[in-house]
Amino acid sequence: MKTVNVQEAKTHLSRLLARVEAGERVTISRAGVPLAELRPVVAAPPRAFGPMEITVPKDFDGSLPEEELDRWE
Repeated sequence: MKTVNVQEAKTHLSRLLARVEAGERVTISRAGVPLAELRPVVAAPPRAFGPMEITVPKDFDGSLPEEELDRWE
């Protein structure tokens, strides 16, 4: 893990982000005291919607047929 001071982080942010993209963590410190950490973001796996599997049709938000609209009025 690399440690840099705030000024170096401001000056070389693009370089530090390239290192983070490669999987490295970078600690940013002020006066030798760690303040923050740059690290890769790990995408969370998609969450299941309860115990059932559901399929939402592509036209879910489309217009309802006239006979269905009549039932709601």
